[in-house]
Amino acid sequence: MRNIALKLMYNGSGYHGWQVQKNARTVCGTLETALGKITGKPVHLTGCGRTDAGVHAETYVANFRTESRIPLDRLPFAINTHTPEDIAVREAVEAAPEFNAIGSCLKKEYTYRIYNSRIQNPFYVNRACFYPRRLDEDLLNRAAAQFVGTHDFRAVRSVGTVTKTTVRTVYWCEVERRGDLLELRICADGFLYNMVRTIAGTLLYAAEGKLSPEEIPDLLALGDRAKAGPVMPPGGLYLTRVWYEDERLNG
Repeated sequence: MRNIALKLMYNGSGYHGWQVQKNARTVCGTLETALGKITGKPVHLTGCGRTDAGVHAETYVANFRTESRIPLDRLPFAINTHTPEDIAVREAVEAAPEFNAIGSCLKKEYTYRIYNSRIQNPFYVNRACFYPRRLDEDLLNRAAAQFVGTHDFRAVRSVGTVTKTTVRTVYWCEVERRGDLLELRICADGFLYNMVRTIAGTLLYAAEGKLSPEEIPDLLALGDRAKAGPVMPPGGLYLTRVWYEDERLNG
């Protein structure tokens, strides 16, 4: 039995997230259907994270077990002939028997994109959050830096997925402007439900003067969700990097 890891990317606009759901079009379900046609048997995919409806992935890793002997170099092309154009498998790697795309993941980076201009850009619809008031990236970075480190992040999560602990370690949280596009990059050893989108909303609260960057540590310590910012729209969120001990799977 082979354990194959797929490196892929997808535009999540037309999907109800990664996870298979009854009566809903999902990225995982679409890929499992394609793999079933190729291998001739039902396939179960394990993904590196549960992205929500409308969220994108520039880098994503999933693994499945199969007895199929399709060569690795042919597998991406075979899969892509059976998937829509908004999903693309870039590479297939034969992983160690014990490899698990989510359990073996060391850390991940998400990027939240904001189109910051007075005029909406139609090419960024469902690709970045539109915010018309000019944002000060220096102030945003002051606020973003408060999230770095090991903290209890229950104040910036939505009630949803059950988790044993709400403590996570954030390795970096930073904002960069490229023209009218602002990118918030957050790397952590794990993420809570809606954590990145709520951090993005909290940064906007700081930009609007609703809280100061220096108040964020107290906000986290209190764990009061009502004091944090809103959950930002999903279209601006991308999974951009993942890390594993097997460096062939890093992206």
